[in-house]
Amino acid sequence: MTAAFQNYHARMLRVLDHIDQHLDSDLDLDTVSRIAAFSKFHFHRQFTATFEVSVHRYVQLARMKRASHQLAHLDAQSVTDIAMDAGYDAPDAFARAFRQRFGQSPSSFRKSPDWVPWLAAFGPLDNARSKLMQIIFTPDDVTIRDVPPTPVAIMEHRGDRATLGDTIQRFIAWRKAAGLSPETSPTFTIFRSEREPVIPADYSMDICCGTDQPIEVNGEQIKAGVIPGGRCAVLRYPGNTHNLEPAALYLYRDWLPDSGEEARDFPIYCRRQLSSIPEVPAHEVIVELFLPLK
Repeated sequence: MTAAFQNYHARMLRVLDHIDQHLDSDLDLDTVSRIAAFSKFHFHRQFTATFEVSVHRYVQLARMKRASHQLAHLDAQSVTDIAMDAGYDAPDAFARAFRQRFGQSPSSFRKSPDWVPWLAAFGPLDNARSKLMQIIFTPDDVTIRDVPPTPVAIMEHRGDRATLGDTIQRFIAWRKAAGLSPETSPTFTIFRSEREPVIPADYSMDICCGTDQPIEVNGEQIKAGVIPGGRCAVLRYPGNTHNLEPAALYLYRDWLPDSGEEARDFPIYCRRQLSSIPEVPAHEVIVELFLPLK
């Protein structure tokens, strides 16, 4: 990547950061183009060409994503206030836009969020950042830690990855009913197979949340378990991605052979700890990938 191209990407990344951190501010074309230090006469075309979504659309999606998190996690905040925060003058206009995007009314989403269309709706946001986040890992990014045993509640997913969204939805609903918020109970994902196995039905992973409290099943296939303690190589990923395969490949293919270490007999897993979902932009969430070592 040339220096000029790196500079261009840095300026575009600055724009995304500014939008995510100033969703309550005026994010018109003049303001955003100044942040990028691009001419406003060309900036909207440059932005759309880079991210395949317009500036206006990106801002709308970012505000709607925050609104959906507020609905799901902040019961004390009214739908009217959330609509105003999202830039809508009236709750009925917000409700129409919300239903069109997610197939649920705001009140229905608050009671029982359907996370499958939600994940699909925000694909453009994830794609925008992924275009700028071609991450190159180095040995300095990896630390070795002694990790204590971690009691967790586990929901297993076994079978085609295409149905993973349903499992995630059930896990989130169970977790909310159990009062185990992501802010206080970190999320763990244990990868028991490749991301894309040769036989799709062989895909296997466990979704967990850290808790030492008794497990309330609430009709779901939840069980108590422990992520074993021990030495781990830990790689911090600078962004809230759902594709950790590049990071895992770096640990297995590059770091492990050069380190002189040996992998322990437990799958690679990741940990996500959110400080406050509605206020934290997705790119500020740090994901840690753990490779257990002997």
